[in-house]
Amino acid sequence: MIEKTIKNNKNKEIAIKVENLSKTFRIPHEKETTLKGAAVNLFNAKIRGKEIFHALQDVNFEVKKGEFFGIIGRNGCGKSTLLKVLAGIYIPDKNMGLINIVGKLSPFLELGVGFNPELTGRENIFLGGTILGLTKKQIAERYEGIVEFAELEEFIDMKLKNYSSGMQVRLAFSLSINVDAEILLMDEVLAVGDTNFQAKCIAEFNKHKEMGKTVVLVTHDINTVKRYCDRAMLLRSGKIVEIGHPEDVANTYTDQNMSDEERRISLEQDSQVGKTNGEDSGTKKVAEIMKFEFFDKNGKPKNVFATGDDLLIRVHYKKNGRKVKEYNFGIGIYTDEDMPVFGTTTFLNSKKKIDFEKSDTFSLLLKNVKLKNGTYHARAAIWGADQSIVYDGFPKSRNIRFFSKSQTDGFMEIDYTWE
Repeated sequence: MIEKTIKNNKNKEIAIKVENLSKTFRIPHEKETTLKGAAVNLFNAKIRGKEIFHALQDVNFEVKKGEFFGIIGRNGCGKSTLLKVLAGIYIPDKNMGLINIVGKLSPFLELGVGFNPELTGRENIFLGGTILGLTKKQIAERYEGIVEFAELEEFIDMKLKNYSSGMQVRLAFSLSINVDAEILLMDEVLAVGDTNFQAKCIAEFNKHKEMGKTVVLVTHDINTVKRYCDRAMLLRSGKIVEIGHPEDVANTYTDQNMSDEERRISLEQDSQVGKTNGEDSGTKKVAEIMKFEFFDKNGKPKNVFATGDDLLIRVHYKKNGRKVKEYNFGIGIYTDEDMPVFGTTTFLNSKKKIDFEKSDTFSLLLKNVKLKNGTYHARAAIWGADQSIVYDGFPKSRNIRFFSKSQTDGFMEIDYTWE
């Protein structure tokens, strides 16, 4: 049951109170595309069988008046479903949840909700404003401000279907903040649009906060949660994992992502791509690089690391019986876009020698690796007396991931102090 406005509420400091909320969807196994098929299956329970998807399960939380409340979680965790239930678009499961909302809501949900693509921007302002509870007179009074904030003066009489996604977001957001609502529901508003518009959104959030209004923000950006939210909630598989200080919740979310990525990479086939033929194409090589392994500082196999972790890269190679006088090894780290991050060779460390005849691996220990959020890979090579003699090269290992809990920008973490 949803009660949009509460009168004589005992706790005047609560804007949203959710108790025992659950929401399920029934997903059909097969889609019927004909009237005959639908009629036949109507009386066939076996064919009519549907899978139940639990989008939200026994969710309980409160949002205080004037609070900037963040909701984070992976795709499919129930974030957007929760906001749609709060906005009244979805109805909770029968007898499975109570929602009390004190004040008028203004929802900004996924792109296009409440808009008609065949209408112009001007027409959609009046349509969307009416849906949000404004009278035609109120919309007319705020029309110029809505268009100006959205920066769409030149395009306002263009059909919405010809707008870019960023233009549609600007229009929808500008409309939603002009409703005089006490509570703003924002779903991924910062995921689309340029940085200038994102800055305007944040400034608008802060203005609403100063006015004592409440903002509930769904986002994937943990830095936004850390910087702007008073509290945050982490959802996973429709359940609440944690509610608390934004940095603590964001760190838990990062730890979850690391564990999920580790499991995903571990399940992938340990295949290598892009092997080269070395210097003797068509003939047996001196050595062939076979595979990479990654370990943490304790020697545990690992594919996902946190910023500041130690990383041991071990390269396995196969000898093919040919004798060589000199040999050298190299390992490099690259971004997902093949930009070099770090590289070294035994050419550069002439005192370091690896017994080529007795060993079938070479390793590199990288200490306190300051890489930040991203996907990286390693490359390796075996040379002869100089780097013009290539015995073998392995240009790309499987991916390794780094996760950071820092709030700084860039792809490397650097120790710093303000003075």
